[in-house]
Amino acid sequence: MALTTGKVRPRRSTGPVVAVTGAATGAGRLLVRRLAGNADVRKVVAIDGHRGDVAGVLWRVADVRDPLLSNRLADVDVLVHLDIDRSPDSDPRERRTYNVRGAQTVVTASAAARVRHVVLVTSAMVYGAAPDNPVPLSEDAPLRGEANSSIVGDFLEMEEVAAQAPVTHPGLRVTVVRPAALVGPGIDTVVSRHFEAPRLLAVKGCAPCWQFCHVDDLASALEQIVLDTGAARASGAPPRVVGVGCDGWLELEEVEEITGKRRFELPAALTFGTAQRLHRLGITPAPATDLHYVAYPWVVDCAALRAAGWKPAYDNASALRALLEETAGHHAVVGRRVGGKEATMATAAGATVAVIGAAAAVRRARKRRR
Repeated sequence: MALTTGKVRPRRSTGPVVAVTGAATGAGRLLVRRLAGNADVRKVVAIDGHRGDVAGVLWRVADVRDPLLSNRLADVDVLVHLDIDRSPDSDPRERRTYNVRGAQTVVTASAAARVRHVVLVTSAMVYGAAPDNPVPLSEDAPLRGEANSSIVGDFLEMEEVAAQAPVTHPGLRVTVVRPAALVGPGIDTVVSRHFEAPRLLAVKGCAPCWQFCHVDDLASALEQIVLDTGAARASGAPPRVVGVGCDGWLELEEVEEITGKRRFELPAALTFGTAQRLHRLGITPAPATDLHYVAYPWVVDCAALRAAGWKPAYDNASALRALLEETAGHHAVVGRRVGGKEATMATAAGATVAVIGAAAAVRRARKRRR
């Protein structure tokens, strides 16, 4: 395993040494940049499969699934795990193996290296999206997400790793961070692709409530968490579960106004039944349960961070606008990216033709299999 170092500026701080996995891109890169400029952090260890472009940190090239990861964690006080595959296009089995094994290795390696605190980032999707969800959900609400082949199943298994850590590794503190629907540069998820569709899907009789989390806000929240600020200091230990997201939520009418897209409403049975058939035939990347997250509410109350004095820089409206800028030029239907011509046809045809087209795709797929 190669070891790559960068020039690290000397610090006088007696604060923590913080390691970040997935440090070369996305939220990991944003967090590393913030920590590198924070005088209360003694040293930043940036871990990824390749060296990133952030200066003033110690780069360690490593695979988070490697059992020898503990050798890269000498003197680390806090580790933030952000090396997670969230792509809708990843093979579900390979993604599950990468995400769960990565979490297992990070926790085990941290315990072996005597890291005091691990911060594991999953998603508020673990609460599940349901028409009867309270709005907002408390951070200690039961987890109702379905443990299937979707990304939610990955997050639930990762959280099981976190739940077992105090038993298998006494003395190791683990905080689980659950962001709302992520938006921002480089974010590509089943939820973000919903806004690449020509129309907004809605289930008859149900009203989704939209809450977002910009990756910049996730990075600032993680910075506060690793420094044991606010509520963590008051309790003598960091909180076990932390929700991160914009304050409040957007109603569907507000989303329509901001996006300039109209909704189309379908009965729940037709919507999810058709989506599941398309998924079984390999036409769409995600199981039908993922559509619950664009049809039903899953807003989380970020009480722990609010008590600590943290405030998001983005509100839901500005976060949604950032999402629209990031997805401009992309077109998706039921989570599958399509060409511009297909998307234009879907826009003109509307919901009825979209359903007929889905049924036709099912018939064509069945004929090919015969």
